[in-house]
Amino acid sequence: MARVKRGFKARRRRNKILKMAKGFHFDRRTKFRHAAQTVLKAMQNMYKGRRLLKRDMRRLWIVRINAAARELGTSYSQLMGSLKKNNIELNRKMLADMAARDFEGFKALHASLK
Repeated sequence: MARVKRGFKARRRRNKILKMAKGFHFDRRTKFRHAAQTVLKAMQNMYKGRRLLKRDMRRLWIVRINAAARELGTSYSQLMGSLKKNNIELNRKMLADMAARDFEGFKALHASLK
């Protein structure tokens, strides 16, 4: 039986990894073994980063809502509790946006809770 060389399939697999390593420095960009390790680690960090972004954004929204609520003489937890009690289903992203961009609307929302 004739010997089969793996050239085309292996090259395609290596080139895929090397293409993902674009922008890395030194051997991490040009040598397959270094590039493969770095790309694998980068993909793990991307996965973690997507989850951390959600966490960080939620923390930012809570800080903004709390700052606006404090200006109106209440706290974040009291505001969220009264929103829940009055069946107002605004999420934190929208509340933070109102607090930052439309403070008059946020103030009107707060006044309607009492």
